[in-house]
Amino acid sequence: MHYTLKYTLHIIYCEGRRTRGVRCGDVITTSILAQASTGVSEQMPWLEVIVLSIIQGLTEFLPVSSSGHLRIASTLFFDNDPGASFTAVVQLGTEAAVLVYFAKDIFSIIVSWFKGLVNKDARDFNYRMGWMVIVGTIPVSAIGFLTKDLIRENLRNLWITATVLVLFSFVFIIAERFGRKNRDYEELTMRDAIVMGFAQCLALIPGVSRSGGTISAGLFLGLTREVAARFSFLLAIPAVLAAGLFSLDDAFQPQAGIAASGTQLIVGTLIAFVLGYASIAWLLKFVANNTFSWFAVYRIPLGIFVMLLLYTGEINPLAAASV
Repeated sequence: MHYTLKYTLHIIYCEGRRTRGVRCGDVITTSILAQASTGVSEQMPWLEVIVLSIIQGLTEFLPVSSSGHLRIASTLFFDNDPGASFTAVVQLGTEAAVLVYFAKDIFSIIVSWFKGLVNKDARDFNYRMGWMVIVGTIPVSAIGFLTKDLIRENLRNLWITATVLVLFSFVFIIAERFGRKNRDYEELTMRDAIVMGFAQCLALIPGVSRSGGTISAGLFLGLTREVAARFSFLLAIPAVLAAGLFSLDDAFQPQAGIAASGTQLIVGTLIAFVLGYASIAWLLKFVANNTFSWFAVYRIPLGIFVMLLLYTGEINPLAAASV
């Protein structure tokens, strides 16, 4: 493991020599940045853990990009990047919120899917839904696995996050404008699952939003807002769960930078769970009577604000990162 050690070194110059104006006996102070091999990383401050967990819970299911908000908040207020692994692990809290909120639906889908495997006569809509979730998860699972290092090394630049926040907002507006929004839940097809599954891959880019990508795709496919949002949540379950579990080792044993302790990860996950559950309930109620374009009204000014901070040098687009 590696961590960055910053310390102050006092040097006393002797031997009666002058070195750039320094005489024998003078004491000078210099800061040295050194790399040391160790099994310990700098621990993430508790305030940062709590703040980022609150943001994760509130934004995970809203089409505003939770990863983008985490990246912005951590850099703006704490001058670091908590890393993709911290984000993925805390997402387990919001994942649990989905499992609890849709427990009845999930149970019915699982039971029907297994029944349908052995009995063709039992292959109802929930059986097909099980396959739709599985097939829709394949694209993001494959692409996420293959591009894991690329994302961590190249896509966590705040310029990218801010730009995507603005540009993808217009996708919401266009989807709302041209989507027919007349297809109900029972009208979902495998084609919808595949298209929305590939749209979910866009969430790998901070600033897009998992729900933003999938819900927009659903609207373009003619689904109602409620159906697009509901299927978006179900579609996210396998991918988010897998990402969180695969990132546990990296989160507990980061290769560089700051790291959250086991206790901090547990607390953060619990906070994200409670707020995530409330966020799901609110969003489903909101989309029943409101357009997704309202989220663009929020995303565009936020993206422009971050760009201004980056342009003026107030924040660093590539803050020190963990994994």
